[in-house]
Amino acid sequence: MKILRIIASADPAEGGPIEGVVRIGVELARNGHKQDILTMDPPDAPFLADCPAEVIAIGRPRHEAEAGSALVRALEKRVRFSPHAISWLKAHRDNYDVAIVEGLWNFSTMAARWGLVGGDTPYLVFTHGMLDPWFKQTYPLKSMAKQMSWLLNEGPLLANASKVLFTTEEERLLARNAFWPYRVREKVVGYGAANPPSDDIDRQILAFRRAVPELGDRPYLLYLSRIHEKKGCDLLIEAFSEYAVRHPDVDLVIAGPDQAGLKATLQALAQKLGIASRIHWPGMLMGDAKWGAYRAALAFTLMSHQENFGIVVAEALACGLPVLISDKVNIWREVADKRAGFVAPDTLDGARGLLQHLSDLTDEERADMGRRARACFERHFGFSNAALALETVARQACGQ
Repeated sequence: MKILRIIASADPAEGGPIEGVVRIGVELARNGHKQDILTMDPPDAPFLADCPAEVIAIGRPRHEAEAGSALVRALEKRVRFSPHAISWLKAHRDNYDVAIVEGLWNFSTMAARWGLVGGDTPYLVFTHGMLDPWFKQTYPLKSMAKQMSWLLNEGPLLANASKVLFTTEEERLLARNAFWPYRVREKVVGYGAANPPSDDIDRQILAFRRAVPELGDRPYLLYLSRIHEKKGCDLLIEAFSEYAVRHPDVDLVIAGPDQAGLKATLQALAQKLGIASRIHWPGMLMGDAKWGAYRAALAFTLMSHQENFGIVVAEALACGLPVLISDKVNIWREVADKRAGFVAPDTLDGARGLLQHLSDLTDEERADMGRRARACFERHFGFSNAALALETVARQACGQ
């Protein structure tokens, strides 16, 4: 098959979806399939040089964008507007056996709606948790605008898709309460994470320690994800302020891009709680430094109020790292079932309880949990399984 993946951006700072697109593409290539990735990025975006995949960046070059009107620049930044995306899709869609739309509520979705619907190329839509009712409850005004967009754009796009894809059964059920009318052909296909490179673990740990020199060789808890209000970082910091008193030798690493401008508020909270020196903020970690962060941590923690899948959780499991997560991370059932970590509500008491459970473990018990974490990854979250499921649905969509 020749497959077109349509996504707003290939920027790794955007989170898990592009990581999944790239890694599943590698698995699909092993099975003889060809994958192109269409993005709304400018073709000279610096991160494209490091993207290990075939990317067709349809946005305006940066020098043209800078010379454009303020309105167009704002649309390009906020919704990844690209003036040529719809015409490109209409001209090239027949070159592909199937298209897969990644995510909602941006211009790539609109381009897919007007560039694919009515054509002969079948397509699938991966919602990536963007129909979770948490967004509706947290941002009611935005939700009203999204309902209008749903009627004109997302609703028809999903209604005409061969299948609308979900990573977990939890996500599928939650999506039904999002917008009206809801007419989709649902399919749970799972998702996954990459196997960590195992050639030189010491090199990975050294790369991480060099990225956070002020940490030294102190033990630490790890948060690695975007810094965003839905991630529950404030709960983690408050709970850690109490944990830190009982464990004066353990620090906290909060690693990830600060896309929403929340870092300064969280740092002020840490300062107020008297633990600013115990928390480290290295920004986004990639490559060896990222894997080294997982390898050397005591545990991984994510107190999200909403998390469709959580590739970072799967990555931690892949490294044999116990995970401390909220029950709003949609893979929490698999983690709990395999006793690969601890699960609690997304509240301050929940965060406190997770750290207390970790405190109660002996070193041997924590090592055992790490082994179960790796087994959980192998059973549920390898990209090879996710790629096979996606390949099967794609074949069905194009009649192969």
